[in-house]
Amino acid sequence: MPRMLDVSEDVRAEIGDAEADRLLVGDSAPGSYDCTSCRTPGDSDHERTSTVLFVGDETAVLAFAHATCIPSQVVQVAEDQLQGAVRSITGSEPQNAEGLMPEQAVLGITSGLVLIEDDLHPALVVEPTGPIARPGTNGSGGDQFLQLLLEQGFLPTPHLNRLPGVLPGWSVLLARGELHAVLQPGAGGGSPVAWWQAHQPLQVTEGWRTAANKSQNVLVFAAPAGSIGQQPREDLLRDALDKAAVNGLLVAAAMPLAGT
Repeated sequence: MPRMLDVSEDVRAEIGDAEADRLLVGDSAPGSYDCTSCRTPGDSDHERTSTVLFVGDETAVLAFAHATCIPSQVVQVAEDQLQGAVRSITGSEPQNAEGLMPEQAVLGITSGLVLIEDDLHPALVVEPTGPIARPGTNGSGGDQFLQLLLEQGFLPTPHLNRLPGVLPGWSVLLARGELHAVLQPGAGGGSPVAWWQAHQPLQVTEGWRTAANKSQNVLVFAAPAGSIGQQPREDLLRDALDKAAVNGLLVAAAMPLAGT
């Protein structure tokens, strides 16, 4: 029985058609795995799974993630990080493969409906897979994810009782009912560029799409790595958002919907 694997064109180009086809029919993919994004167990026999290829200078490591965490993609990482992952796979050191994530974090996005002011609003929750360093630094300053977003115009969100304000120049691109990208203003007032882009369009529910088309706005919440996690239900997602807000770990903005 074919496994529920997503293999992006970028990953296929790196590993070759033969290996990609073996993965898709289940010959070389594990049934169960630890998600390289949220680090919780996954099962490619029963839930959609992304193949994520970490590529260094000389080494490549193929990992797996819930498709609801991150899309299938190729991630460039430092060679020494990949060597650590390989040693962990062979059992010579106790780290797991996710040890390579902090310097090459990937933005995971979850969609859901959030109740605010007695109405359900379409929302995206953004959480990196690891700490985010300020560009041009070595990461010694700690996780800068929230600070960088505050500088972009996101606002601190101590509770979810009121709608966040619209962030000028940003938008959420939806096409044919699938999520394609979160766009930010281009440099110098140029055309918008992708802040986050799906390697493969992500499905959203009919209820989410209906709410987005009705309001023409999408609420975007963001929290540091490990604050939200992969939540299987919207009520649990809301609980995690509330907890992150109370702990001062949540920022938010409303963005116009681009597309349908």
